[in-house]
Amino acid sequence: MVAILTRIFGIEHLNLAEDVVQEALARALQTWPFYGVPKNPSAWIMRASRNLALDVVRRRKVFQNKQSEIIRLMDRDGAAPDEAIFSEDEISDDRLRLIFVCCHPAIPAEAQVALALKTLCGFSVGEIGHAFLTTESAIAKRLTRAKQKIHQARIPFEIPAGGELEQRLDNVLQSLYLLFNEGYKASSGENLVREELCEEAIRLAELLVAHPAGNQPKTHALLALMLLNAARNPTRMDSQGNLLRLQEQDRTRWNKSMIARGMFHFAQSATGNELSEYHLQAGIAACHCAAKDYESTDWQKILSLYDRLIEFDHSPVAALNRAVAIANIRGPKAGLRAVRAVRDINKLSSYYLLYAVLGEFEMRSGNLQAAAEQFRRSFELAETKSERAFLLKRLQRCVDGQTT
Repeated sequence: MVAILTRIFGIEHLNLAEDVVQEALARALQTWPFYGVPKNPSAWIMRASRNLALDVVRRRKVFQNKQSEIIRLMDRDGAAPDEAIFSEDEISDDRLRLIFVCCHPAIPAEAQVALALKTLCGFSVGEIGHAFLTTESAIAKRLTRAKQKIHQARIPFEIPAGGELEQRLDNVLQSLYLLFNEGYKASSGENLVREELCEEAIRLAELLVAHPAGNQPKTHALLALMLLNAARNPTRMDSQGNLLRLQEQDRTRWNKSMIARGMFHFAQSATGNELSEYHLQAGIAACHCAAKDYESTDWQKILSLYDRLIEFDHSPVAALNRAVAIANIRGPKAGLRAVRAVRDINKLSSYYLLYAVLGEFEMRSGNLQAAAEQFRRSFELAETKSERAFLLKRLQRCVDGQTT
């Protein structure tokens, strides 16, 4: 709805579109408990948003010049109450337009992805801060500057072409990647996995590869990465909501259909001469999906892919994951040395997984006191219930003198 209303109002009225949809959702929360959830909830919210938007247009002088055109675009009373006012094709096209608007070069680079996550994906400022390993106030400032720039630059509501498309596509893909990651490993809350965010990222990526603007090898590679990782979601937690490590997961329950789709897009990504970080990460995910069990995982291949990935992505998180691969090949002490060699490791000082990884390596090395200290630090920083429960168990095993 935000995407549709932005197209109709004009991108300069993005805030208004967000406000209208938020008000429609608030009305749903107020009325549904008393009157029941409608047969088609999304159609109800669309209609409520449309009606609120029409009230705004008729009331505000700012729309005088375009009032008749806007009313014509929105005033579709032919549809039954439980039918959607706007077609799926309209919705899909407007969503792609909006994500490309968010990634316009006129908007500061550090604000583009944050704006896409906030506007198109509904992320909170806190969730975006976690994704960027920065503060909420810093993200709030980025969003304010981005919206000001949209208004000043009069950015058109369209999918670009040619060189401008290529420039923006990278940030569009990064937005989808961060959206998927927040679903795959939530930064806070009760649940480790937020499957609706994973599904949303996959759905948007599928829209993108189906459009001539996005049908490129790196888009297929990102979609492959998402599908191959999401295929493991059913087994990442047990029936009590406890976190299960990769070696503890029942691989017979991995989503085979999703793996097949992922492998198809991975094959599609091999066309041309382009190699992106998404190709390398999809390759790592494919190695895990291809192994019949944890012991037969091709860690040497995974390490070689991480070595290439470090050339693309100097992120300390990628380097930390590489250290895990090293530990699986050369042992936990080699893993500890690899972690200590991570460049910019200070950026991970508030990242709970740094201490969880160090704890595992120390535990496997027999240094239970050091391991316990790392697990304590990780527990203090973890923000999801399942992760905290898992870390507490690892800490207890150290106290009990167990090294696995």
